[in-house]
Amino acid sequence: MSTWTSAVWSDEEFLAGLHSFVADAVGEPVTLEPVGRQPWSAVWRAHAGSGTSYVKQNCPGQAHEARLVAELARIAPDQVVPVLAADAGRDLLLTEDLGPTLQELGRAADVDVWCRVVAESAALQRRVASVGFDPGLTVMDPSDASTYVADAVGRLAALPPDDPRRLAPEVAHRLERLLPTVDRWSDRVEDLDLPLTLVHNDLHAANVVPLDGTLRFFDFGDAVVGEPLGNLLVPLYIAQGELHATHDDPRLWRIADAGLEVWSDLAPIAALRAALPAALQLARLARVESWRRCVATMTRDEQAEWGYVPARWLALLLEVPPVEVRPSAART
Repeated sequence: MSTWTSAVWSDEEFLAGLHSFVADAVGEPVTLEPVGRQPWSAVWRAHAGSGTSYVKQNCPGQAHEARLVAELARIAPDQVVPVLAADAGRDLLLTEDLGPTLQELGRAADVDVWCRVVAESAALQRRVASVGFDPGLTVMDPSDASTYVADAVGRLAALPPDDPRRLAPEVAHRLERLLPTVDRWSDRVEDLDLPLTLVHNDLHAANVVPLDGTLRFFDFGDAVVGEPLGNLLVPLYIAQGELHATHDDPRLWRIADAGLEVWSDLAPIAALRAALPAALQLARLARVESWRRCVATMTRDEQAEWGYVPARWLALLLEVPPVEVRPSAART
């Protein structure tokens, strides 16, 4: 194919290569069945011998996952799913089946579980930062946020009216007026002086597996490098929906505090709490970026279904974050 499309995942030559990749790692598969296919990634379940594993490949815009997870498995083997094989050149990743996810176990509305998820994910971020590992991902530096917003607004608003990726003119105007506020958010976050590190960027209950008292993380296709508090956006966003919570719900702040505490030796907890709403707003840009990477190689039909998502995440800058500053934060 001269242009990549997700149709490759049905191609006989690709599937033969996939079969060989699995066989070389775990033995001849008895079955190799597709369990998930979207325009941005495909996953197959492999049964070989007495074991079950999962093999995944991403679209070109997210083709970093095999390399990244293999390195994370070296740095923090107790925090990611075990890697059985990884081919960075083809972005093929084979991981062990550890059983049901937190979502499948019905734990997505459990506040205690969310506290563990954000705390242990933050611990992984600290491990990545402490070893000086460069994940080789898109860098979403807070200092570049207003430039990123302006460029995204200009690019998406300039698309033809019938393009599903287009940003509505009235939303574009509102976002342009928001740019000074984006600069203030950036200043607030930069003042914390936290290290840039790995941000999972899709940290929900279906991407976490409990194992022997620990949590194992997977699905790093959307990952970026950014300021660490942005890692709380997706957990808080999902928990807010699961708990039917408003932005001032104390349950959400309990989850947020569990993640912030991991960084409290680098900045006062009051400062972390005060800056969190700004960090959550900037974290929406990482979601814009990961979806931009995916939409770039979609077919016209796929863009008709999914092309609106980058503009939707960009427009969410105009809404309140999942949590706002706690009244007691300045006195804590």
